[in-house]
Amino acid sequence: MTAYNFGSSHPMAPARLELTARLATALGLFDLEHVSVQAPEVASDVELLAVHSAEYVAAVRRASEDPTTPDPERGLGTEDDPAFAGMHEASARLAGGSLLAAEAILSGTAVRAVNFGGGMHHASRERASGFCIYNDAALAVQRLLDGGVRRVAYIDVDAHHGDGTQSIFWNDPRVLTISLHESGLSLFPGTGFANEIGGQDALGTAVNVALPAWTGDAGWLRAFHAVVPQLVQAFEPEVIVSQHGCDSHKLDPLTHLNLSVDGQREAATAVGGLAARFCENRWIATGGGGYEITGVVPRTWSHLIGIVAQHPVQLTAPVPEAFRSYVREKYGESVPELMGDGVDTWWRSWEVGYDPADAVDRTIIATRKEIFPLYGLDPWFD
Repeated sequence: MTAYNFGSSHPMAPARLELTARLATALGLFDLEHVSVQAPEVASDVELLAVHSAEYVAAVRRASEDPTTPDPERGLGTEDDPAFAGMHEASARLAGGSLLAAEAILSGTAVRAVNFGGGMHHASRERASGFCIYNDAALAVQRLLDGGVRRVAYIDVDAHHGDGTQSIFWNDPRVLTISLHESGLSLFPGTGFANEIGGQDALGTAVNVALPAWTGDAGWLRAFHAVVPQLVQAFEPEVIVSQHGCDSHKLDPLTHLNLSVDGQREAATAVGGLAARFCENRWIATGGGGYEITGVVPRTWSHLIGIVAQHPVQLTAPVPEAFRSYVREKYGESVPELMGDGVDTWWRSWEVGYDPADAVDRTIIATRKEIFPLYGLDPWFD
């Protein structure tokens, strides 16, 4: 999966996948009796066409075979998405991982699955964008629908708006897309505002919480719990698919949010709780963004793996010394000693009242006013 490689100077470093797998292995998460680790195949063109156009897949294949011929109209060969030899196969393998997860849910061989190499949420039907070639999360959602699932909730907690996934299901009433992200006023892709609520046949199924820059754990968790559980309960999904980009961390070099590993772990725990409460535990989790590759990404996604496996790693657990030594020797970086950042993630619930002077609260109420009445919910009190 580390073949998904835009080059040594690109932020989407494949080492983040290798380091996550190495830390999860050191923590024993892949050795749990009830956990199966499976290698994904390269998704076929027929599978990719479930959410991408034939012209786009053909364009990716051409760029993959000849990276010297860019196709900027389709987002290929750009600064964000440089073309590289084997790009089609590498991207389609990441997609294959999320399709494998969907098949496991449909067949009943698993109730939960995680593909931390996935989460390529900026790719749209016709175009690459934001380091994303094929939208594996959308492919998983579509595979679930094609397999007989009636409703799917897609929850995206990446610092960037999940614009590609939203666009693919914009007018599909069977899919609820919820994205909590840094406001497009300060961050790529510049979209994802409260008034983006879905197509004419699916009003209320696109939900966006555009948080102000520098929002920390308390504000982020307040926003999540003021919007997501209520809408998931009203929508009644049968499966949750989630995207867990960890670029919302305060040390991430590309974004302006202030979350901790502790807060990101709490977000994953909350999504898992919704799956348990409303979806008979059926949940597919993917990775996504995350560009502090040694100290943040491996810890956050190891927590995600543990939560999906219902064997959570404690925040006070030590990071195995073998892992810390490996990172020091190979990358010259120091990794925190513990699996958490040691912060207080306390947050105010919406029930304590709305504060119009608080920028996060203004974001929350903007989203609730747009969406909640469409579900028969009161934007101020429910």
